[in-house]
Amino acid sequence: MPSVSWFPRALIVATATAALAACGGGGGGSSQPVQQQGTLRVSLTDSPSCGYANVFVTVEKVRVHQSASANDNAAGWSEIVLSPAKRVDVLTLTNGVLEGLGQMPLTAGQYQQVRLVLAENGSGALANALRLEPTGPDIPLATPSGQQSGLKLIRPFTVEPNRVSDLILDFLVCDSIVRRGNGTYALKPVIQILEAVNVAAIAGNVGAAHVPNAASGQEGALVTAQKDGVVLRATVPDAVGEFTLAYLDPTKSPYDIVFTQPSFGTAVIASVPATTSAVTRVSTSGGPILLYASVMRTASGILGPEGARSTAVVRARQAIVGGPTVQVGPVANVSDTTGAYSVSLPALAPRLAAYSTTLPLSFSSVAASTGLYALRASASGYAMQDLSVNLSASSVVQNITLLPTP
Repeated sequence: MPSVSWFPRALIVATATAALAACGGGGGGSSQPVQQQGTLRVSLTDSPSCGYANVFVTVEKVRVHQSASANDNAAGWSEIVLSPAKRVDVLTLTNGVLEGLGQMPLTAGQYQQVRLVLAENGSGALANALRLEPTGPDIPLATPSGQQSGLKLIRPFTVEPNRVSDLILDFLVCDSIVRRGNGTYALKPVIQILEAVNVAAIAGNVGAAHVPNAASGQEGALVTAQKDGVVLRATVPDAVGEFTLAYLDPTKSPYDIVFTQPSFGTAVIASVPATTSAVTRVSTSGGPILLYASVMRTASGILGPEGARSTAVVRARQAIVGGPTVQVGPVANVSDTTGAYSVSLPALAPRLAAYSTTLPLSFSSVAASTGLYALRASASGYAMQDLSVNLSASSVVQNITLLPTP
């Protein structure tokens, strides 16, 4: 399946596919029960990265199992084998664009586990790599040990009888790339599993100053859909400022929509509804979202202990007085060798708008929240920690020590 845009075409493809004949159990008066069959179709999409020009991954297989505890050698695995393996620039898969990884017939029912098997870097073209600039060289991404068994993803999903069920693997590139202390890069993939069933979308436009420009190296706005300060979907605007936050779960509606960009202040639209009946728009090309220029300040330091660094990340959160608490900007990975981290944040007061069907929305500056952030540090096997920092007057150094979970 080639890359396609999401709303509404991908869902039309999923729901309008001709029904498949049920197979199994059979003729001649047999009393054996018939096992109903369905088809699983798997696609890849992306939440945007943190300033990289290209991020390539090469997929060899997608494997699924009905047991969450099945190991890679257990019986009962079904798999899509990509031959040849598919090399994808995941940064082209924003705004709901999908890259098809194939499909396979499956017995209808609930499945619990997905394994994504990536190719290893060899002596030829790099299977997994990034580019810092569009014309720059491919820089290898070291993949996790034990990659032959695949990246283990646990999340229940259902294959419906007599129809195509769509499973979307959302590759969170920002969370997935670690710059090591020796200047090399590692891939520690963070992937969400989404089902294209009863999904919703929120769309809009940003101004020309907030559109990415690869030629000049200008980063565009990062647009995120959040719930209780947790980013659930993210995208970047296209060349004309249009953005779509696709595959939103309507049962988690409403969402807070957050706009951030290097050298600009934060804008937040609170409580935006997302339904399956129509795309919710928060702005138009004639009245786009505009961000105001801001001085940027940094919160940086060293995170320990050493054992936490390989999986540690730091997120910056801001409590908007009179509004929600939101994550500001992308996640910051911690160096797995030195423990260093750095988060760049606007010193300008955030701007807040309440959602309305009447556009354009009206934003107000929230002076009481100026420069006030909480750093949320987390790592696998360690207790999450929140530390307050004040960047209203200057950058700060904040070292972090995580404690193992009991």
